Amino acid sequence: MKKRIATFLLLLLILISFLEGCWSRTELNELAIVLGAGVDLTTSGQIQLTLQIAIPKAFAGGEGGGGKGKEAASWVISAEGKTIDEAEGYLAKKVPRKIYWGNCNILVIGDQMARKGICPVTDFFLREGQTRESMSIIVTKGKAKDFLETSSVLANTSVQAVEVLSRRNSGYSVPLWEFAEMLENKGVEPVASWVSIQQTGSTPGADKGNSPADNQAVFSGVAVFKGDKLIGWLNANETMGLLWLKGETMKGTITVPSPAEPDKMISIQIRQGSTEVIPEYDGKNLFFKVNLKVEGDVLDEQSHEDLTKTDKIKALEEEMAAEVKKRTTAVLEKAQREYGVDIFGFGNAFHRSYKVDWRGLKDRWDEKFTQAKVKISVEAHVRDIGLLGKGVNAVGQ
Repeated sequence: MKKRIATFLLLLLILISFLEGCWSRTELNELAIVLGAGVDLTTSGQIQLTLQIAIPKAFAGGEGGGGKGKEAASWVISAEGKTIDEAEGYLAKKVPRKIYWGNCNILVIGDQMARKGICPVTDFFLREGQTRESMSIIVTKGKAKDFLETSSVLANTSVQAVEVLSRRNSGYSVPLWEFAEMLENKGVEPVASWVSIQQTGSTPGADKGNSPADNQAVFSGVAVFKGDKLIGWLNANETMGLLWLKGETMKGTITVPSPAEPDKMISIQIRQGSTEVIPEYDGKNLFFKVNLKVEGDVLDEQSHEDLTKTDKIKALEEEMAAEVKKRTTAVLEKAQREYGVDIFGFGNAFHRSYKVDWRGLKDRWDEKFTQAKVKISVEAHVRDIGLLGKGVNAVGQ
């Protein structure tokens, strides 16, 4: 009897789910699918919401680019309001379909909006039921609208180009949920991807200045925040140092001088590494030991070094360690001296080790962090030198 009742209830639930699906069904051709959104602050203090909306027929043929002769893959449209929700309401009167947020993977913030404070932006997108908390939040110098209006040569849209760059680890991608967590966390200040529009190439045969390749989306580094307000920028090299100190996945390429021939360079691709942050506190003075371990492979050698010899590898590892320390020290000093914020999460490490002391320091952590002394130690190892022991010019000598 109990089994029959359970079976009946299961069938009833399945039927109800089918009915709900029919009642709430929306045809694809009734949706305006948002690929990316941008938020700007206007000169009058209004909020401008810009949407990059997919043109479905442009995607039917696959992942073609948006170069000369290609049909437009997206439609960019804007509206202003006192709030983002109000601006969306005005957009709904312009867009002849229901605005659908489920495919929006990029949220672009113009620097003026970011400097005023982006809590109103994150608040809307975290509350909006359709949006993804995994969407990447990025900041651009200038207007987000200009960024979304940029086309791409090797992707359908500028938003898709940024998504591809992000997947290839070309920059530091920060999802909306992680940014929101950093805003709430007193042990670390937020950072977000900084993406700019740059002249990166040209299309042969196209009119100079009118080629889609002239202006493309490029990861330039990260935007630095104090609370929810933008206060500065880190370039690509500084961003790499930031990631190492944060203990993020270590990747990228560094170039160091050959130990025996300083005018010749050797490029090393970092394959992996680890970060250990050890706080020490005596009730007054704050000190951090940061131990970095880095492993990499030689990719390019201009010198005549014979890297099959142990002493040569050891010397190269010392150069590698020195370069890693140089970059991490530079970004640490910039954060402490110029911006006065802990963007590395050292506060979280302190909290784990000194829970009682943290209660009295958490509300003025950035001030305490700027006074802290930090010792960075780097252990570097070269794991692979490729098929050549010497540079090409030295083979046979």
